[in-house]
Amino acid sequence: MIRISAFLLALTSLLAASGCSSDTPATETAATAPAEGAAHAGGHIYSCPMHPEVTSTKEGDNCPKCGMKLEHTDVVANGKTYQMQLATTPARLTAGQPAQLTFTPRETGNEQAPVPLDVVHEKKIHLIIVSRDLSQFYHEHPEYTAEGNYAVRYTFPKGGDYVLFQDYTPTGSGHQLGRQPVTVQGPAYTPVKFGADDMQWSGSGYQATLSFDKALTVGQLLKMTISLSKGGQPVTNLENYLGALGHVVVISEDTEEYLHVHPNEQTDKGPVIGFNTSFEKPGRYRVFLQFNHGGQIRTGDFTINVKG
Repeated sequence: MIRISAFLLALTSLLAASGCSSDTPATETAATAPAEGAAHAGGHIYSCPMHPEVTSTKEGDNCPKCGMKLEHTDVVANGKTYQMQLATTPARLTAGQPAQLTFTPRETGNEQAPVPLDVVHEKKIHLIIVSRDLSQFYHEHPEYTAEGNYAVRYTFPKGGDYVLFQDYTPTGSGHQLGRQPVTVQGPAYTPVKFGADDMQWSGSGYQATLSFDKALTVGQLLKMTISLSKGGQPVTNLENYLGALGHVVVISEDTEEYLHVHPNEQTDKGPVIGFNTSFEKPGRYRVFLQFNHGGQIRTGDFTINVKG
């Protein structure tokens, strides 16, 4: 689990401009990495592809943060910290006008050194864009450029406040999370206030139901399931999206807590997708599901309230 301040996968609005950045490295919470050189003293090291800071010496373990199976790596995270620098062209973001968002990973204290990134779930950077009220959700993938950074063209649909998150993993290090709040000029979206639990979603003929095996309280591992149907019939032929049957991003109401969750291994293709997750802080969260069916990526959303 990744937190901005320590969590799924905070805020003064500002105008994104060339050179602005704000991000926090992931914090190791689920497992302690073994000492350097211990790989073969106590057996092989297995780590999570999405959260390399989660390690084990036992084959077959799953990541308690996202449920992915730990893979044999014998690699220990290098302990370095990183920042993701954001630049926008034009510097003044305006609704309805295409802009280029450019991201440059930097090693803290050695900012001129190149920072190669690993491919995780088929991409080197997963860019999550949400409106500040968490009513809008977009998932993009900046691509590597000849200048040594990563860029994507994007058009904000409405003016207002947004938050940009970047999932990325520097080679030899643990998973990192970048975060930048931006303000977009132009006619603003109307903020939505979410309240009680809403674990049902429907759209384009699809229906989804979110459920947990325990009460939503902090500090415990939860089994999360999402059941999908279309036109009242179970969806049993889901296709992979970015190498997985589905993706879930969970963000707290204040945008301080963030978690990118991937499904547990399963042999079928629906209608139920299973995940593991946990929460470190109480509060209201928005849950965003993405799945691939019929060659199209669909996005569903839910609201949950976690108790202390």
